[in-house]
Amino acid sequence: MSGVAGADERSHLLDLIDRCAGREVWIVGDLMLDEYVQGAVERVSPEAPVPVVRAGAVQYRLGGAANVARQVAALGARAVLGGAVGEDEAGDRIIEECRRAGIDTCGVVRDASRRTTRKLRVLGQQQQLVRLDWEDAHSCDVAVARALCERMASGSRPDVVILSDYAKGVLSDACLAEVIRMASVERCRVIVDPKRKDLAAYRGASLLTPNLAELSQAAGRRLDPRDLESIGAAARPFIEAAELEGILVTLSEHGMLFVGADGAENHIPAVPRAIADVTGAGDTVDAVLATALAAGGSIEQAMKLANTAAGLAVAEVGSVAIDPRQIAVALAGAPGAKVFTLEELSARAAEWRRLGRRIAFTNGCFDLLHVGHIALLQEAAKLGDVLVLAINSDASVRRLKGAGRPIIPATERATLLAALGCVDAVTIFDEDTPHETLRKIRPHVLVKGQDYDVADVVGRELVEADGGRVELVPLVDSRSTSAIVEQIRRSSIVAEPTSHSAAG
Repeated sequence: MSGVAGADERSHLLDLIDRCAGREVWIVGDLMLDEYVQGAVERVSPEAPVPVVRAGAVQYRLGGAANVARQVAALGARAVLGGAVGEDEAGDRIIEECRRAGIDTCGVVRDASRRTTRKLRVLGQQQQLVRLDWEDAHSCDVAVARALCERMASGSRPDVVILSDYAKGVLSDACLAEVIRMASVERCRVIVDPKRKDLAAYRGASLLTPNLAELSQAAGRRLDPRDLESIGAAARPFIEAAELEGILVTLSEHGMLFVGADGAENHIPAVPRAIADVTGAGDTVDAVLATALAAGGSIEQAMKLANTAAGLAVAEVGSVAIDPRQIAVALAGAPGAKVFTLEELSARAAEWRRLGRRIAFTNGCFDLLHVGHIALLQEAAKLGDVLVLAINSDASVRRLKGAGRPIIPATERATLLAALGCVDAVTIFDEDTPHETLRKIRPHVLVKGQDYDVADVVGRELVEADGGRVELVPLVDSRSTSAIVEQIRRSSIVAEPTSHSAAG
């Protein structure tokens, strides 16, 4: 799929996104708690050659099947989660985080015989330094599996079932067989993210979504992500053995390949994006694919939505839930996908801060984009993990610069600036100063040119009061929009015709 969807195709996909709302999706599998400790590394320990991390914010994220459920809920569908957690603090945290995400945990069973799976990652300057795991991967007790299935069956009929197998023991043979049987009775699809080497163990499911490494392991040979013919050939025996509708193989930066039981194959290339973290990308694919199919989408349409959502997910640090609007703007493939209202950008900024990403911010009219603007933005981008740019509206520019300005309307200025790789988000403000925007975004670094004194930078007190700082960066000499406009006016020459032509 190209980065830009055609108008008709995009209309159908947008309609499919809307139809995801209200669908009932069961997610059954291994539940995990992802914990992130963010900190600063300023020295090496005198006790051993390891970095000393000055611990800061601690963040909790849903992992495994719970992360799949979070993405389903983000699409507006009803996510009903089944799994097992221990009688411990991590189990309490998973249930609380699910509640906050709007996930129904009626199928989550507390099992005193096992620890809740927990993964603790320690990061310094956005770099993962160490990961600690707590888990018990033995098969779930028969009584726990029975209680899980009974709880799921007591609810409403599902439109689709997702089995998220992380090989931690919840999807035992008995549990797997019973959930597939229940789905068969309800005549709904079962989408499986498999971890077993024997893919035939998922007999009765509809679709499997292995990544290339998992399919290679099952096939007993290394598969090249560029050799689609060999990948298709490796998948077909498992489709037949497990009586599947097909297998969707995720190929990381090479996209995804669907191999159908009828022999059809459909490859969708990945949407090119800068990759920050691949954690949870497979969960995103499963959630979006399954929910789109439940909403009546074709395999190809569901793949396109899942591919787009996964591309957005890997651009963020840690596992994230992609909302329908993000998918919609990404489908357009235009720079405008980076243009946000203040309310939308405020929500994005809150998520960036929660993930420990430093926000750099600058503002201005940015009328008639020139080399001085580019230099400022490139330097500003170096001071944070994301760069937010706020530009004055047309009315605001007129009040500041007078009649005849801006030369370029605000919506066009925003689109041009969003097309720059160093800019992550653009918003338009109507006031004379960006005070309200700064109040909502709360950047870590406020960036202006060295033609300012720090004491004169508008919004400095807001940023510093919130623990941030002001940075002044060098400017390109003799470059300003006002100077360019004046130069154009002085050098404007109306060329007089030298001869008549047939064109008149």
